[in-house]
Amino acid sequence: MNIEQLYKCYLQSSGVCTDTRKISANCIFFALKGANFNGNAFAEYALSSGARFAVIDEKKYQKNDQYILVEDALQSLQELANHHRKRLKLPIISMTGSNGKTTTKELINAVLSKKFKTIATQGNLNNHIGVPLTLLDMRRDTEIGIVEMGANHLKEIAFLCTIAEPDHGYITNFGKAHIEGFGSEEAIVRGKSELYDHLRDHSGLIVFNGDDHKQIKQVADYQNTYSFSEDSDSDVQVKLLSSNPMVRVAYKGEEIQSNLIGAYNFSNIAAAIAIGDYFKVDPREIKSAVENYVPSNNRSQIIKRGSNTVILDAYNANPSSMKAAIDNLANLESNGKVVFLGDMFELGATAAKEHQFIADHVARLNFDEIHLLGRNFSAIQNVPNGAKLYQSFEDFKMTFDTKSINDSHILIKGSRGMALERILELL
Repeated sequence: MNIEQLYKCYLQSSGVCTDTRKISANCIFFALKGANFNGNAFAEYALSSGARFAVIDEKKYQKNDQYILVEDALQSLQELANHHRKRLKLPIISMTGSNGKTTTKELINAVLSKKFKTIATQGNLNNHIGVPLTLLDMRRDTEIGIVEMGANHLKEIAFLCTIAEPDHGYITNFGKAHIEGFGSEEAIVRGKSELYDHLRDHSGLIVFNGDDHKQIKQVADYQNTYSFSEDSDSDVQVKLLSSNPMVRVAYKGEEIQSNLIGAYNFSNIAAAIAIGDYFKVDPREIKSAVENYVPSNNRSQIIKRGSNTVILDAYNANPSSMKAAIDNLANLESNGKVVFLGDMFELGATAAKEHQFIADHVARLNFDEIHLLGRNFSAIQNVPNGAKLYQSFEDFKMTFDTKSINDSHILIKGSRGMALERILELL
């Protein structure tokens, strides 16, 4: 079946599904494969559960004309998404970066949806499957698409750009996330900058942080840009007024009080303001969007537990985001300060060095309690004075005194695999 025929089937459906647990009436099911599953084997179940069509790539599963046989179901999903994107001809804003992608994407969506009908990446579905699904969620009345892109190897962002074909783009920052896959910090910069490469090749707009010297260097030879900074020489001036504890900024004479904690969230807010400014969203609407955005899903959430204030940032972690969160806690005005830090994953050969760096950094700050969880942290050579080390969450749970912390600000941060939000149950 060619792409035009597949597209006709898509238009007759209610949308795309790749998970039989989430089948909706009249959807089109794509039978994807993974290391431990074969979606073809679930095609019949998908149809019996209400799907209108099932796209398969193994002929033995085909039983009638509801089964659409293709050479590769994943490739067909990606080609269909690109075909749909071309038909819609709407502006696509893509973003990537080492830290803050999802928060920035949600802020941009909050701002732009004040004026436009938008569709944005759900959660962090930002890979070779999530990007096509985001595009296929867009409809003819969608006015702007917002697509988050993630990567842990070179050429991944370049490939995602061939699917989404963004004409506007923003990179949050260049940090040490996924250094195991990229191989080096220089490779991270090259990999994330594949978004800029695509935009240059297609005369797209690059939005960049004019206070970030790495960003300035990456766009130095390109003219179609839109910058934001605290400096009045940029296209949009956004000034940081305070970050103790919540970020408060100034933009066009308005003070905007966010629900986001930490100076590291300033650039995320400023980027959303700048993109709203570029698309001529009313400044009062921008203010409303930012002030009403509340983080969720373990990202910079502020949670009260008794007399304590918890900063729950347990969705992900890498050395740069970990240091930023620690520094933010250190700068807060508080009677007590406690850190619970979990292992950072995907650091490869640099894991021991980076975990020791974080431990050494914490040791220099005036925290009341330091709790370090995970195999990497428990293997550090120089242990901060008074710090407690735990090889696993189970080890921590057995020995932690739940009544020992009061009237404090508590930071909980670690990689997703550590699932440190479980600490909340013990506080």
